[in-house]
Parts: sequence; C-alpha cells; structure tokens
Amino acid sequence: MSDESPPPSREDLDARLREAKSKRGGHAGADREAQGGGLAFAVRIGVDLVAALAVGVGIGILLDRWLGTSPWFLLLFFLLGAAAGMMNVYRVMAGYGHTAGYRKVGRDQDKAPGPKPNGNHEPNGR
Repeated sequence: MSDESPPPSREDLDARLREAKSKRGGHAGADREAQGGGLAFAVRIGVDLVAALAVGVGIGILLDRWLGTSPWFLLLFFLLGAAAGMMNVYRVMAGYGHTAGYRKVGRDQDKAPGPKPNGNHEPNGR
C-alpha cells in the first residue's frame, strides 16, 4: 500500500479559503479601485485635450465662415486650443484643480489667506 494521506475535505478547503480572504481584507477591492482610478485619470486627460481642440477648431471655423478669411482663424484657434489642452493637462498633472487662481488642491487651509474654516477672520489666527 502507499504512505500517502487522503486529500483534505471540501469543508477544510472552504475554511482555509475563508481564512485567507479574511486576512486579505479589503485589498482586492482597493486594487480594483486603484485600477479604475488610473483609467479615469487617463480618460480625463484625453477628454481635456480633445475638448480644448474641438472648441478651438469650432471657433476658428465659425469665424472663418463669418469673416471669409479661409484658413487663418482655423489655424490660430487650433493652436490656441492645443495650448489650452496642454495647459489643462499640466494643471491636472501638477495637482491643480479647477480652483480660482491655480491654488494647489488639498493645500493646508491654515496657511491660506482669507477666512479660516472655523470662522476666525483675524489675520494672525487668534
């Protein structure tokens, strides 16, 4: 006869799988969220570029038809749209949001000028 032990039962396998899943916790969901976040980030950059170019080309075509200056406004606004798209991508990559004055997103509110979150309006934060 052989010296091999019998294979583990299904209940034992289920118990070990449950234990492994509980040790892993929510990491599987976090991995999927991180992948989705990266995809959303890439789509946002692409949409920013294409939208800026589309608006620039649209304005250029409309001005050319209205004023009869065949390709000149189209070329000008194509370049302006490309520059605006690149500026939007730079703002996204540098961590600037759509805030006024190009202030960094998530900046420490205590150092920012203006009213404090707690309602204190004194300049020294007293």
